Amino acid sequence: MTISPKKLEHQAASFARKYLEGQGHQQNEYHLEPMATDGSTRLFWRIRLENLEDSMVIMANPPTSDFLRIENQAYLLIGRHLQEKGIPVPKILAQNLLRGLFIMTDLGNQHLQSVAKETTDPIPIYEAVLDELIRFHVEARSGFDTQWCCQAPRYDTYVMRSLESDYFTKAFLIGYLGLNRDWSFLDPDFDYLAQKASLAKADCLIHRDFQSRNIIIKQGKIGFVDWQGARLGPPAYDLASLLIDPYVDLDESIRHALFDQYAIAVGNVDSALSEDLKRYYRYIAIQRNLQILGAFGFLTKARGKSKFSQYIPSAVITLHELLDVVSDPKLANLQVLAADLHEQFRKNPVSEKTVD
Repeated sequence: MTISPKKLEHQAASFARKYLEGQGHQQNEYHLEPMATDGSTRLFWRIRLENLEDSMVIMANPPTSDFLRIENQAYLLIGRHLQEKGIPVPKILAQNLLRGLFIMTDLGNQHLQSVAKETTDPIPIYEAVLDELIRFHVEARSGFDTQWCCQAPRYDTYVMRSLESDYFTKAFLIGYLGLNRDWSFLDPDFDYLAQKASLAKADCLIHRDFQSRNIIIKQGKIGFVDWQGARLGPPAYDLASLLIDPYVDLDESIRHALFDQYAIAVGNVDSALSEDLKRYYRYIAIQRNLQILGAFGFLTKARGKSKFSQYIPSAVITLHELLDVVSDPKLANLQVLAADLHEQFRKNPVSEKTVD
């Protein structure tokens, strides 16, 4: 069962009214503003209060399936945990799990993506992000209950194969490119890739979608959103999500500098984490890259959100480069495919008309 956006807005407004009245605000003292959304089906509104600089955010994610019900529970429980650990996430002020409604503090509306694009030197702001990321990985691990997770308790070979490499095949190669053929010859490469990536220690808490549009910057302060997919896993996954993020497309020299900085910093906490990072990062980055292409293919074709197609060429280039650098003979089929895709997108880049 689906709920119309108009009905969701009515439910959100009613929920906001009850909460704000309880805080002593009259209905004529605030209003709701729709917020832009990305790939999620969730809807957001900013609550503007008269004569107050601070605002709030209300999110609607109606639990119309078992997964969405569990996802909302994860959002609440993991969000509370992160907030208690001092991780910079919004504080959840009120929730109605029956309707999938949340009211929380507002971190702002400026993503790392826009900040990075507007500066000539993005390294300082990324360094600040990495400082908070290490705290997420290490400090927030303490007391984390894997029963809170909505998808899987760990980033493991099941996630890698089912939700990343198979996703890449179905949503990108077949769904987006229309290459409806037998791709089973890639299975040995995918199995080997997952096996290599799974050798990294998976005992940190990872965000699992740590890209620039899930990182908010307000007056130099860092904030994280969309934490509901958090689980135990290798810190290399979040680092790769940040460094190969197609929304920003960092220069290779900047990626290397930030990688080295994180490796040193996490090594000061646990030398084994630093060694794992250096040994398995590129395999994990390839896994993330497959997930990115699957997601952009799905969002563009299945969800009809064509704006995401503009980021696909960058992700294809990065996949090609990563596989070339790794140059592992057991990934030969995937490497050849990535080279072919790179050549195809070099000749036929996505039109800038998809940018909105």
